[in-house]
Amino acid sequence: MTGEHSQRVDIKTPTLDSGHLRLLTFNMQVGIQTSAYHHYLTRSWQHLLPHPQRTRRLDMVSNVLSHFDIVGLQEVDGGSFRSNHINQVEYLATRAGFPHHFQQLNRNLGRIAQHSNGLLSRLAPTRIEEHRLPGTLPGRGAIHAHYGEGPNALHLFVAHLALSHRGRVQQLDYLSEIIQPLRHVVVMGDLNCTLEQLNSHKRFSTSFPLHPVRPLLSYPSWQPRRALDHILLSDTLEAKNVRVLDHLFSDHLPIAIEVALPPECIMVLEALHRQQNL
Repeated sequence: MTGEHSQRVDIKTPTLDSGHLRLLTFNMQVGIQTSAYHHYLTRSWQHLLPHPQRTRRLDMVSNVLSHFDIVGLQEVDGGSFRSNHINQVEYLATRAGFPHHFQQLNRNLGRIAQHSNGLLSRLAPTRIEEHRLPGTLPGRGAIHAHYGEGPNALHLFVAHLALSHRGRVQQLDYLSEIIQPLRHVVVMGDLNCTLEQLNSHKRFSTSFPLHPVRPLLSYPSWQPRRALDHILLSDTLEAKNVRVLDHLFSDHLPIAIEVALPPECIMVLEALHRQQNL
């Protein structure tokens, strides 16, 4: 990428002295400015065609993301016609100073659209796995980032679940199998369901209890009425400073928290941090 819009900011690494990581999850809706229900109709063309202001919006989003250590993104474009051939995950990582990023392409419409999830990270993941989530309609996925090895590694999932109840049940069943043997876990993303709906899924809520941070109303962004975006934590992790951020163009609001890590997990991440800076 060239030009002022692709200018790289200073790369920052997380400060683990406090034992905290700053996390954010955000459904970007590809950078479409949505502030009323009728925009779903009048601005629907932006899901297929480029908009001259979209890059400026990405720059404004990157300024917000630069204050966090790990960011999970949903509904980002991987570099198609509608995004002016800009890989939005890579672009935001560059602009916000993240040394590590990963794009998961979930629905490939060729040159027209590249529907993706994204991960931006200041720590280098030891390993990243892609999961294609089951469901009636293909195109949903989850990113699994491993930070460290062994029982005290941190496992972070970025997920975007289905709109249908039946699809979400299948997807939560699938994720339950992966999460059950893990110890330190974060699941964040647009889960397309409320806390009550999550709790009603017995297999997901009992096979490995993931405690949601205080549910925050995130949808629709212009008049939030439902908590559809979540950050779920294992009971080994503690949430601090939970908040919803201001409207950033999308129809969803970003959710941000600080996570307090247990000493054994901090030791693993500090070792990764030292390796990163060798």
